[in-house]
Amino acid sequence: MMTNLFSTFDPATSTSLSLNWMSTFLGLILIPQVFWIIPSRYNIMFSKMFIKLHLEFKTLLGESIKGFTLMFISLFTFILFNNMMGLLPYIFTSSSHLVFTMSLAIPMWISLMVFGWTNQTKYMFAHLVPTGTPTLLMPLMVCIETVSNMIRPGSLAVRLTANMIAGHLLMSLLGNNATETSTIIMPMIMLTQIMLMMFETAVSMIQAYVFSVLSTLYTSEVVYENS
Repeated sequence: MMTNLFSTFDPATSTSLSLNWMSTFLGLILIPQVFWIIPSRYNIMFSKMFIKLHLEFKTLLGESIKGFTLMFISLFTFILFNNMMGLLPYIFTSSSHLVFTMSLAIPMWISLMVFGWTNQTKYMFAHLVPTGTPTLLMPLMVCIETVSNMIRPGSLAVRLTANMIAGHLLMSLLGNNATETSTIIMPMIMLTQIMLMMFETAVSMIQAYVFSVLSTLYTSEVVYENS
């Protein structure tokens, strides 16, 4: 029995060791099967998806940059797996916590900033003032661009967390009230739950894609000019 609506997002368990976070690494169990199982339609589907993502990320990053697409495809797969795992019963949704999303966004943002300011200092300073900005507005634009650059990891993390929490809260709310309704309203609630489950599945895929694409765009601003 849940003490409140938000207890579904509590990472703590009754044991001394919190095992809920172990669901984040369950995908590692499925990796070795690629090397000894005959490729199935499941593997072919993911291969086509990875090729499509590689072509899109390569377009955003530029033809001269190699290797970065592998990192963002891995990031997309990792977030997608955790989002989809959270839709299953009795499995902890790690992507609904800022600890998970910030751990992905902040190190990547810091590495980009260190790389940019170390290797392309003049460009990073010039990037603070957009082209065509009037002279009087230049000090204000520097402040605005600095703030917008600093809140990028927070916006990435909060966007993913908020979207995952919103759907899960609504599903939990409908699930708790379903036991107190009459048999007449029950089919309507079940239909609503099915539609909401399909919507959450789409949200899980879209949010993984948005996180990886925005990360690619932020990287292209620093790496593409440096190349």
